[in-house]
Amino acid sequence: MDETRGKPAEGLDDTSGGRNLGSLRDILAELEAKGELRKVSKATDIRHIASLVDQSETALLFTNVMGYDIPVVSGVMNSRQRLAIAMGCEFSEIEALLRRGLDYPIPPVTIDAKGLHQTVQEGEAVDLFNLPVPIFAALDGGPMITAGVILAHDEEFGFNAGVYRLLIKDRNTTGIDIVTPNNLRKFADQAFAKGEALPISINIGNHPAELIASTFKAAAGVDEMEIAGGMRGAAVELAPCKTIDMPFIANSEIVLEAEILPTGWTRPEGRFGEFTRLMGGLHWNPLVRVHAISMRPEPIYYALHMPWENIWPSGPIYESAVRRVLHEAGVQVTAVNVTPGGCCHWHTIAAIKPLPGDGKNAILAMLSVADMKHVVVVDEDIDVFDGTDVEWAIATRVQADKDVIIISGARSKPLDPSLPPTPGRIPTTAKMGIDATIPEDVPRERFERLSYAFADEIKLEEVLGDGPAKTPAPTVSDAEVTALASEIRDLITKRPMYFLDLSKKFADRGFPMLSRAIGRLHENEELWQDKLGQLCLKGSEFGAKQD
Repeated sequence: MDETRGKPAEGLDDTSGGRNLGSLRDILAELEAKGELRKVSKATDIRHIASLVDQSETALLFTNVMGYDIPVVSGVMNSRQRLAIAMGCEFSEIEALLRRGLDYPIPPVTIDAKGLHQTVQEGEAVDLFNLPVPIFAALDGGPMITAGVILAHDEEFGFNAGVYRLLIKDRNTTGIDIVTPNNLRKFADQAFAKGEALPISINIGNHPAELIASTFKAAAGVDEMEIAGGMRGAAVELAPCKTIDMPFIANSEIVLEAEILPTGWTRPEGRFGEFTRLMGGLHWNPLVRVHAISMRPEPIYYALHMPWENIWPSGPIYESAVRRVLHEAGVQVTAVNVTPGGCCHWHTIAAIKPLPGDGKNAILAMLSVADMKHVVVVDEDIDVFDGTDVEWAIATRVQADKDVIIISGARSKPLDPSLPPTPGRIPTTAKMGIDATIPEDVPRERFERLSYAFADEIKLEEVLGDGPAKTPAPTVSDAEVTALASEIRDLITKRPMYFLDLSKKFADRGFPMLSRAIGRLHENEELWQDKLGQLCLKGSEFGAKQD
């Protein structure tokens, strides 16, 4: 076994985010301890699982699924909070954890398979119908394996990992949805051209680190298990399959040893409730033949719940891609939100510290991220996680003829339902960017936000309830007003001041006296204002001039 196993990537330490992450079982224990997982021990119809998880505020572990011996867990990544618990950090830090995996990948290590899995079915004994695979959407084509991390190998590009749905067709056959361009399709295409099957291991019940790394759109030749190792801070352990020349992920709950048959893209597969929160169409795909099933002792079947367990893990993936392209474009980014409203695939809002032209450059860079369709670029004072704040930036900082960019004929996500059908070819899409940064030719003071006086000092709860009897307002003499007006005159001779600043300076005199003193200067026509609205003396160097 590799002696470097378990060591962090070079240049990293325990403060770099994340930790040596465990298995799915470790995560379930943590979720339960933190009130984010409930066990359902009553007999449950497998057809009801998806609806029950949708209604639940926690992940659910069904320990008594009618007709099956294996429990089912679902909803593990159905929220920001649960995904953060699983990754051992704040949700906002997951993107940095993924970047660590990309920048400091750790190659997997191979261990002995002996003792890992006890239950093994081979050949004619294989029976997928013994697995508690639920249906999800009402119009799905049948039970779908949704959490299968698929490992494949190519002589030129090496290992590849991805997550693809598998429609169970018979006791040892599934479909596989690789209709869109991706590395596994490339591998399967090459095998099909030779008339050969492509060996794959289908790993069910893994840690979210493996799932997130496997769904990252890495270039061909990049091993996603190395990315997962970097995220974990320790190498992913693999073990050899028994019936095919492929490894499997050692901590998997259930492993299917299989091959993608050289049938071509000729068999109907689907429909399926997609990450788009819509029903996908019928796809034409190859078949998968399962040669063996192995399981851990007392295995747990992980049913990745659609669509949110697909949507939430995508956020850190696309955030990492957006940050990378902005960095390469030389744009200083301060915050990124890959929005759940855009299914964590299509919409991104980025806050930047712009130099002249950076808003437009940022748009072009962000739209180069493969699936990105609409992007908004804002200044760093805008909260990218507050939809009202972003909309306000668009409303107050955008001139559509200058600040909206539309690019036609770009690469698209075929699942986009707004695209017209294009049988036999992959459709293209229009992409749009909105530059909602403050225009360079507009004075900055026009964008100073409204704020309330003493907002940081006074709290509502401190003034609620009964207080002492009201005291009469003090009498203000003319002499006191004249004296204070003179002090104010001396101050604003040196520099302009806002009314609020004067009220703080002379807080001991009381607001009524301050108002009268400033009023005295107005009456005497001594008072003026600079271009920012600060009080100054009429005719002084600070005074605003009338156009």
